[in-house]
Formats: sequence, structure tokens, C-alpha cells
Amino acid sequence: MSHGMPLTLNEHLATIVPYEPGKPTEELERELGLKETIKLASNENPQGPSPHALEAMRQAASRCHRYPDGGAYYLKRRLARDLDVPVEWLIIGNGSTEIVEMLTKAFLPPDGVSLVSEGAFIMYRIATLAASAPVCSVPMTPDRRHDLAAMAAAVAPATRLVFIANPNNPTGTRCDRSEFDAYLDQVPRTVLTVVDEAYREYIDDRDYPDACEALRNGGAVMVLRTFSKIHALAGARIGYGIAHPDIIRALEKVRSPFNTNSIGQAGALASLDDREHQIQSSTENRRQLNRLEAELTRRGLQFLPSSTNFVLMAPGFPGREAFQALLHEGVIVRPMDGYGFQDHVRVSIGCGPEMDRFLLALDKVRTERGLHAA
Repeated sequence: MSHGMPLTLNEHLATIVPYEPGKPTEELERELGLKETIKLASNENPQGPSPHALEAMRQAASRCHRYPDGGAYYLKRRLARDLDVPVEWLIIGNGSTEIVEMLTKAFLPPDGVSLVSEGAFIMYRIATLAASAPVCSVPMTPDRRHDLAAMAAAVAPATRLVFIANPNNPTGTRCDRSEFDAYLDQVPRTVLTVVDEAYREYIDDRDYPDACEALRNGGAVMVLRTFSKIHALAGARIGYGIAHPDIIRALEKVRSPFNTNSIGQAGALASLDDREHQIQSSTENRRQLNRLEAELTRRGLQFLPSSTNFVLMAPGFPGREAFQALLHEGVIVRPMDGYGFQDHVRVSIGCGPEMDRFLLALDKVRTERGLHAA
């Protein structure tokens, strides 16, 4: 094909702003002449994977000349046992984001609409627009949570999917049980509510809604979860969805064969055996999160109290500038202007020394701008 050949893209692609990935740390270090850069940009688990998962992945790597198990037979059966649901209620994805894409392919007809909260995880919007369907956005509450009452009221005859991230990325905020129950009571069963629980393992609170319970009680709900966060397998790309079998059968029709790799499946399966690793990851995250929130409070900086492994904070000057300034100090955070939070950055919770580095760098770049440092 010659470079001058005109190609016609689908017109709806013009409305999509792509997901913004960060550059590899090694490339940033090379460009900026930095060493020992720390990455606090992608909400990863700094503890690393379970040793059981690492060993299982090493063994699986020796067999990677074979195609993976396309149906994730063993992983689905283990999850079904742990979750107390039938195997037929499960689907495995290349990260839970792939299941979001499957949902928009399977459930959005040309006249169908997705309903999302403003400031919610951006992939819901991208996947919907990529499926040539419109997105209806509902403003968040003043404290930056999903306004479930307003979302229920916004459901229209064309609404097919509602995406609820609980807790939400990038705000770190969550909905409680009474809000969720009231929402489900109001929304018709012709609408599938997708509850994304990527960060649920970081929460220990009876007031947190049990979306799986709603599903078992016959609710038109799908629950998404992931091995990327508490299990520390973000690079292995394994997520899963829980829903009634008719929903799963529809998704299987649009699922790519061999969509999850054998190494990731092995790591995910083995990580489920290491409960101690999950508890340690959650405990250490809570310790460092509490410390970071206390330090930000001491500095008089605004942030949203978090139920996750990250904090959305306002450094006191534009977020994109703060991202660049911190980058030159060897600390990578995530600017949030793509979500409409121009004055904020999102900071992942790292290990203790990483949080020390972040706070030192934050004080330095604020002092350089004449802002008071602690």
C-alpha cells in the first residue's frame, strides 16, 4: 500500500480520545538522564506477585510453545469454588478491561446507550464509543462519588449498560450498600449494571455493597474483578467477570479465542492459594495510605479520602505541571486532566521508601514555586 493512499476510518473514531499510557520507566530515565526512578502512576501493587505465582509462571513459560487453555478450565473452576457460583457464571478476560469491550460489542445495538458517571474509569467511555454507541454521563456528587440516585433517574429506554466502578478510579471513592440497593430497586431489568470491583480487596467494611449477592438474588448485574491489583499480576493481564449464564454465553460469542495467555492463567491460579500475600498487600497498603493522607493533611493539601491503593490529590498548581516537575525528580505520577481533574495528580501507594521519595520530591517542587512546604 502506498503512503499516499487515502483510507476512510469510521467517523465515530474522531470522538475517541485514546487511553494515555505512560512511557516505560527505562525510556524516561534515558531521556531525562535519571536513575532509580520510582513509578507511582499505574496503581500497581509494590509488594510484587506471590512467590507461588512466580513459580507457577516460570513452569508455564516452558510450555508456552503450546496454545493456552482457551476456556481457562482450571482457573474458572477454582474461582467458582471460591466465589460459590456455578462455573457457567464466569468469563476470563485479558484484564477486566477486555470484558468491558466484550460487553459493549455484545449488548450495545446501534440505538443502545451506555450510562457512566463523569470522572469514572475512562475505558467505559472508550469501549462504548468504539462500538459506535453514545455515552450518557451523569455528574458526580460534590464529594466526587458516583451519584447512584441520579444515575438510576437517568436510565432511559435506550439505556443498555450502566457502568459503576466501586471503588472508582481515579477518585478512589466508593458507594455504600444502601445507595446500591436503592439504585437496583429503581433500574429496570432490561438494563445490565456492570459493577467494576477492581479494588474491592482493599476494602474491609460491612457497608460495602456485595454485588455478587445482588447477582445471586437475580439482579441484572455483572461483576468485574481483576488479578492486577491485590494479586500484583498487572503485567500478566487476567481479569474475570461474574454474571448469569445468558450474559456469559453472549460474551463468549465475541470473546477472542485464546484471549488469555497460559503464563497469566498459571500465575492467577497459584496466587489464589496465597491468602497471606493478599492480606500482607492490603495491610501494608492501608499503612502507607494512612501515612500519605496524614502527610498531605499536614501540608494543607487537598485530596480525596481513598478506599483504594492510590490517592487523587491537588499539589497546589496544575496537575500536568506537577507531573512534569515530579518527573524531573525521578518520581512518576499520573496527570488527570484527561478525566477533567486539571488541578490533580493521581499517586499510587508505593512501599515506604517510595512514599518517602514522593514526599521529598513534592516538597521540593512546591518550594520551587513559592508554595509553603512542610
